[in-house]
Amino acid sequence: MLEKLSELEKKYEELTEKLSNAASSSDRSRYSMLAKEMAELEPILNGTRELKKVEQELKDATELLNSGDDKDLKELAEEEIEGLGARRDELIEELKTLLAPKDPNDEKNVVLEIRAGTGGEEAALFAAEIFRMFSRYAELKGWKVKTTDTHETGAGGIKEVTALIEGRGVYSRLKYESGVHRVQRVPQTEASGRIHTSAITVAVLPEADDVEVEINEAELRIDRFCSSGPGGQSVNTTYSAVRITHLPTGLVVSCQDEKSQHKNKAQAMKVLKSRLYDIKLREQQESIAANRRGQVGSGDRSEKIRTYNFPQNRVTDHRIGLTIHQLSEVLEGKLDEIIDALSTHFQAERLKEGVDTLGG
Repeated sequence: MLEKLSELEKKYEELTEKLSNAASSSDRSRYSMLAKEMAELEPILNGTRELKKVEQELKDATELLNSGDDKDLKELAEEEIEGLGARRDELIEELKTLLAPKDPNDEKNVVLEIRAGTGGEEAALFAAEIFRMFSRYAELKGWKVKTTDTHETGAGGIKEVTALIEGRGVYSRLKYESGVHRVQRVPQTEASGRIHTSAITVAVLPEADDVEVEINEAELRIDRFCSSGPGGQSVNTTYSAVRITHLPTGLVVSCQDEKSQHKNKAQAMKVLKSRLYDIKLREQQESIAANRRGQVGSGDRSEKIRTYNFPQNRVTDHRIGLTIHQLSEVLEGKLDEIIDALSTHFQAERLKEGVDTLGG
């Protein structure tokens, strides 16, 4: 690991020189790219410098311990060695985490798709609650949520909803939410008080950049239609809603939440590109590691990942065995405890796979 850190220090020095040259040449694009790369290396560089400082202090304290017979000095040195040793271990773990393989999509915005599954109207009501949960979480994080397509039911549920979530590090926080979310509760319409189980699917797709997904316009069929509300009631008498069909894959994307046809088409294209990018990512991941454990990040929708049990006020994430009895708080968007636990778990998995290749 120390060899790797030394290489990164040299790389940072080279980037500093290149950044200076880019500034003098007024190349804004290159300057921005280099500055971003340096910013990513700075936490590692700062950690490396502190580790070197701690190791030097540890060496000095050890020499002091072995230098004489003064009892008070020896006790002082022993205390210092204990504290410095603990700090050194902390820094090494922090640096291992920083050096672990990173997901290149972590800083991207996301396309969130929620669909009601088994359970009829109860599943649709749960889909609406989960969409609200993510919207509240986004609000707490200062992110922007923009709904692009919604299919509501007459009872206030949602059959399907697609939304763009924009902000810093959105994908890094939401990427483990893809999968089947299950609810267990007594529906309001259930006279006998029996607990029903319903399910919805959640997909979190990294927003694709234009350079990552190329779409041939000739392979698209674009239909325009009038926007509609619950029950088919007309909301907009102009043909502003847009439906795009990607002929090679059969993917269909609709957007009707904007009043402008041009805006609806732009939003629909964003969603289509993200879906195609997700397919591309999954194909790559399957070919590189078909037998890799923990396919959460690849968007495996068939696996039940979480259960929301209303009678017991319980939320259980089945992937890591985490259970918390704060269902109402979770549904209000307080997801950090769950997301932090998931991030820690899967970061540890990546460390097992990747740290050995760094030399320590």
